[in-house]
Amino acid sequence: MSTDIETPSLTILAQYTKDLSFENPGAPRSLQARDKAPAISINVNVNANPLSETDFDVVLALSAEATEGDKVVFAAELVYGGVFRITGFPQEHMLPVLFIECPRLLFPFARQIISDVTRNGGFPPLMIDPIDFGQMFAQRLAEEQSRSEGTVLNS
Repeated sequence: MSTDIETPSLTILAQYTKDLSFENPGAPRSLQARDKAPAISINVNVNANPLSETDFDVVLALSAEATEGDKVVFAAELVYGGVFRITGFPQEHMLPVLFIECPRLLFPFARQIISDVTRNGGFPPLMIDPIDFGQMFAQRLAEEQSRSEGTVLNS
């Protein structure tokens, strides 16, 4: 007895740095010892684009900015991508795979790049806390749903 059900598979075909930027606008003064740590804000975004029926380009964008008052101490931006082959998943699972599982696989590598670039810039390595991509995805869905409901209500 044979079945046509394909076992779900998620394979990373390639990983790459698409864009990397580090700014240390106050150097060398910014490298001097400070009384307190600067405020650090981190932004994360995930996008996915189909390359073929089974292959997808998933891009994780991370930006980190350290400030003291209104002065930028350092700014780091990274766009890190992966090409994934995804087969055997039901259609309703594709978005969660693309926006939760794929960035979860990319994140440790992107985190290491940000850590290295801040250290190489003369600062302590910035170790970004783990990110809950499931929560990010749920929040994004809720925002899109409320936007579409707002469009229906306003028309």
